[in-house]
Amino acid sequence: MDDGYVLVARNGSTEYAPDGMLSNEPTADGGSGCQEFLSEIDSYIAGLDDLLWPLNQSIHENPELAFKEYKAHQTLTDFMVSREERWQVTPSAYGMETAWVAVYDSGKPGPAVCFNIEMDALPGLGHACGHNLIATASLAAGLATVEMMRRHNLAGKVLLFGTPGEEGVGGGKIRLLERGAYDGADISLISHPGIFNNSPMVRTTAFARLEVEYFGRTAHAANNPWLGINALDALVIAYNAVSVLRQQTMPGDVIGMTITNGGGEAANVIHAYTSGACVIRANTASRLENLKEKVSGCLRAGAEATGAKVKIKVIQGYADHVPNRVLAASYTKYWNGLPDVPEPRIPDLKQFTWVKSSTDQGNISRAMPSVNASFSIPHGPGSGPPHSPDFEKASGTKEAFDRALRVGKALAGTALDVLMKPGLLEEVKEQWKRDMEDIEHGVRGFRD
Repeated sequence: MDDGYVLVARNGSTEYAPDGMLSNEPTADGGSGCQEFLSEIDSYIAGLDDLLWPLNQSIHENPELAFKEYKAHQTLTDFMVSREERWQVTPSAYGMETAWVAVYDSGKPGPAVCFNIEMDALPGLGHACGHNLIATASLAAGLATVEMMRRHNLAGKVLLFGTPGEEGVGGGKIRLLERGAYDGADISLISHPGIFNNSPMVRTTAFARLEVEYFGRTAHAANNPWLGINALDALVIAYNAVSVLRQQTMPGDVIGMTITNGGGEAANVIHAYTSGACVIRANTASRLENLKEKVSGCLRAGAEATGAKVKIKVIQGYADHVPNRVLAASYTKYWNGLPDVPEPRIPDLKQFTWVKSSTDQGNISRAMPSVNASFSIPHGPGSGPPHSPDFEKASGTKEAFDRALRVGKALAGTALDVLMKPGLLEEVKEQWKRDMEDIEHGVRGFRD
């Protein structure tokens, strides 16, 4: 495997077991093993290159902000409608103009696997988070999964979700989840590009936004300042209190604060109104709740010290993503089974890959087993990570597109394992239940 080769046994099918060792265990269809499926997946997705590359570039070259992905929505739904695999396509799904759903149902009872497709871009930075690549990888995976189901007469269902508005607050996946879109889905698969990691064991941070307003009373700063209540003083005290709090936060905690209204331009008045905002991040949703209370206390302190009235609005962000180790093992098997395995190699599956950013896929991982596979693309000349102009350029290259197709192949293999291997879905769900229990009790590692 280190040299990009896969060993195939003479008798029986050859597979990678979850620990990365080779196994000749027969598969559910009586002999079609991992390597045979992988060869078919590889060949099929390679044949989609001429279709997916223009689609990938269309999304990249027409960046649209959260919940305004009209061109991407049209491009993707038109593409799915044009397919011959009997997809049921629903544009503008679940009350969102740019959300969409495509469903393939084999007509036979079986697992329901879903892939999420992100579409939105960043203000002023275009696709500097590589959502065009996320869309390409998930689309390729969904198409390949369905093609293998048709060829091998597999039971089950595949769902593609066009999920708007991942950047910012109030992500589309959360809205879809709350409106019942994922009801009946068994697993959720997605990926995310970067320059540092190849890993299906990604843990992200939880985040929330706190918006604060201070209401004071204006007065002339020279003639009668004692008649005023200074809302700007309240905001400055709160800002400094948050800064002092940082000394006693945990290593995974991140607090950012900004002044959104400083009270106006006049310097010779007592300011009657100011506002600010805090974005807080933590390794887990439970830790985020604790941090939220501490930051809220700092914000209230500004009002207490000055006599201003305070209004704090908490906007729930995203939960931390919890990967499923059983699904991650399947993904790793297929990723390593393809030739020319990219660096860095996928690390031991008993360790998390911690990423400081946040995603609404985290909320999905609390509702069902999930993989949010990180994949490394060739970086630009400035080696800029996601959310940089350098990464925006890198995400539009053919090399990055090719890497996304490799991810699509591994995601398709993961989905097919769930669809065709008796008992695997139950194992996946048992692992998910243990993970949720561990999260509830603050456990950061694994229970075997």
